[in-house]
Amino acid sequence: MPLTHFLVLILCVVLAAGLSLWLAIGAGVPLVALGFAALAASVILGWSRVSR
Repeated sequence: MPLTHFLVLILCVVLAAGLSLWLAIGAGVPLVALGFAALAASVILGWSRVSR
């Protein structure tokens, strides 16, 4: 993968994360709930990879 594509991919991920945080905070979702959702998703993905 060329470096420019890789850097654009990273930029898109960072922008998507920032947009998600901005929308969630604007909607009044507590940061603790976002953190818990991210932790739960990480655990679920980890367990799904271990079971394979």
